[in-house]
Order: sequence, then structure tokens, then C-alpha cells
Amino acid sequence: MRQQIERPYSQVAVWTGTTLGDTPIKQFEAWFKDNFDTRIKFLETIVTAPDLNANGYPVKDTGGRHDIFFAVHEDDIEKFAPKRFQLESPPRWIEDIYGNGGGKIYPEDVQNYKSWGNEE
Repeated sequence: MRQQIERPYSQVAVWTGTTLGDTPIKQFEAWFKDNFDTRIKFLETIVTAPDLNANGYPVKDTGGRHDIFFAVHEDDIEKFAPKRFQLESPPRWIEDIYGNGGGKIYPEDVQNYKSWGNEE
């Protein structure tokens, strides 16, 4: 079961190919505050499923990537949006991932993290 997204942490971002490693969650959250002046809440790390070919079979050498999901404080979204591009692999809004067909590599209920674009 996914964590409940609650205001004021309402916008979910996905940092693909990233793990916490030995970093404690509180330290990870503080890093965003210190480096981007952005308050976040860590949600979870999800290991991606493989891509599927046209016949529905897994594509070799896909899947198994670790992606970090975190929620951004609604008062910090506007300033974080451009600042995130300072990172080599910038976090993406979950709605952008689903809007571009990338949500298929996550469990179905991950789409409940979307805060907009749910009318599909």
C-alpha cells in the first residue's frame, strides 16, 4: 500500500536511477532543504519492472532500476522546478512520467501519487 499524499506535500517527484544507499531519510530530506531550499518528504524507492515488447514479453536488460519517490511542499514547487535541473539526472514530476507513457514500469497503484492529470 502506498503512502498517503497529504497537503502541504502534494506534488510527487521521481528521481530515477537513484538510491538512498546508507543515507538516512532525514538526511536525504535535509539535503534538499540545504541545497535547493526545498522541503520534501521521502515516500519510497521503487524497483522498476522491465519494459514489455509488442507481444507483452519483457525486454532483455530492462527493469531493475531504483527510483526514489518524494513529495515536494506546495510552497516550494515553483522554486524547485527550475533548480532541479542543476542535477545531472533531474527529478521529474510523476504526472510527466505518466503523460509520456513511462508509468508502465511501476506498480499500478503508483499512479495514485498523481495530483493532477487524473482525468485519463
